Amino acid sequence: MDQAEVNQTIEAALDRLGIVTRIDIDRYQNIIELFEDAFERHSDEVACSSVGHALTYGELDLLSSHVAGWLQSDSGLTVGDRVAIQMPNLIQYLVAVLGVLRAGLVVVNTNPLYTARELAHQFNDAGVKLLMVQANVAQTAATVLPRTGVKQVVVTELADLHPQPKRFLINFVVKHVKKLVPPFTFERTISLRDVLSLGAKRARQAVNPQPHELAMLQYTGGTTGVAKGAMLSHRNLVANVLQCDALFTSHQLAGKGDTFMQPLPVYHIYAFTASMYALFVGAHTVFIPNPRDLASVVGAFKRYRPQLFCGLNTLFVALCNDKGFTSLDFSHLKVTLSGGMALTEAAAGEWQALTGCLVSEGYGLTETSPVATSNPGNAQQIGTIGVPVPQTQVRVIDDNGKLLGFEEAGELCIFGPQVMQGYWQRPDATAEVIDANGWFATGDIAIIQPDGYLRIVDRKKDMIVVSGFNVYPNELEDVLAGHPDVLECAAVGYADSASGEAVKMFVVSRNPALGEQEVKDFCRQHLTAYKIPKRVEFRDELPKTNVGKILRRELRDN
Repeated sequence: MDQAEVNQTIEAALDRLGIVTRIDIDRYQNIIELFEDAFERHSDEVACSSVGHALTYGELDLLSSHVAGWLQSDSGLTVGDRVAIQMPNLIQYLVAVLGVLRAGLVVVNTNPLYTARELAHQFNDAGVKLLMVQANVAQTAATVLPRTGVKQVVVTELADLHPQPKRFLINFVVKHVKKLVPPFTFERTISLRDVLSLGAKRARQAVNPQPHELAMLQYTGGTTGVAKGAMLSHRNLVANVLQCDALFTSHQLAGKGDTFMQPLPVYHIYAFTASMYALFVGAHTVFIPNPRDLASVVGAFKRYRPQLFCGLNTLFVALCNDKGFTSLDFSHLKVTLSGGMALTEAAAGEWQALTGCLVSEGYGLTETSPVATSNPGNAQQIGTIGVPVPQTQVRVIDDNGKLLGFEEAGELCIFGPQVMQGYWQRPDATAEVIDANGWFATGDIAIIQPDGYLRIVDRKKDMIVVSGFNVYPNELEDVLAGHPDVLECAAVGYADSASGEAVKMFVVSRNPALGEQEVKDFCRQHLTAYKIPKRVEFRDELPKTNVGKILRRELRDN
């Protein structure tokens, strides 16, 4: 089999599903043109809401323009400088990020829960000169800024864009009653409200970056080493929004006027691009500041009745086991997206049984802006990551770089306009994952089916080798998740004198009576002998990233 045959199979699959295979990714020169076009087309529609307050597209246009005007006139920054945005899911986030881009600056998305070490690394690595931060998470940044090149800080409080007296009441309660704003001091700071006031008096200068120019430094999670900044260009971001739009023609969504619920952190590339897509089509994005607070998710779901819900496996499991959520009406829900981690068949089945909505699993990485594949709305295949989005090529290769055939497991490689330019100031690391022809090696083991759909077998580095046989943790976890008493599980390998490596399973159980032998017996019903866990450890919870991915490495190392 050659690459042309793979490409023909993918195109035939997209044609069969009624998905456009050729899109004009040069329709917009940069991401600024894309969302400014959206502002004009959807001016009176509701664009986003958080903590009970909404902004229209016209208001988002005006406020982000004021931020851009201040940045250009009063911040001392020049085109191409990096600005870190450290906020949870709030409407202020969109105002800030769009304002930074409209000023010709580069966005550095920053996790609000980063430790001092992680913040110092990111700020110094990216050369951040200005930080825009929400007050509730500002204390840690205040401790590290003297060790960085950050010269000024813009601070926003939770309800800064709410009207009075609601703004004063919410901010007062959060700070003085609930004590949710730890004390902090910055040498040079200004409030977001003052930025907006000053920016309103400035004449913003329109910028028009070239497609190849840098729009964002999106840092990888750092779970496999030092976090690296993926350089995402304007063309990368525009292409991925348009690719998603083409694929979404297969879903039952109007787009304009639909409500998209976004509980996943928007500083993460999955939620970020979903939010950019929502802006493009004229949808209303409901931001949930803290998805771990299930009551707030349930309350927002009940109030806003979303047509689209973005989630991932751990959130689906948690909600399906929440009494408040299970009592809701789901007749309005048309699309459920899953990404960020593998979706188990058990979680997908439970979600569909409860909500009546199939889960469409997709796949992507920070380095691919992120969407590379997704299940179309008219032909979901649970257990797969769907088909490549338009104008994306895929292939699987063996350890020697040889192209493999259908149903042969190998490393998944991706080629397309959404593939990053490289890692910021790390040419050697870039060369390790992007070859001379522009193919990006994902580090994931995948299979291409003859019908054009793909399955992820596992991460290359997470593979367990038992007596010479490859064992993929995703398969084991997917099987055990089907046990009625298992809430969550994770499989890792450990050194074993007899077999080289053996399997250890970590389990979070709904039933305190569930024992090790029962877990092994259940696995034995569905798996060959060398895949059966040799050890089982029960935990109250499993370690996760802030996005909700289970950290196998942490379990393996401890």
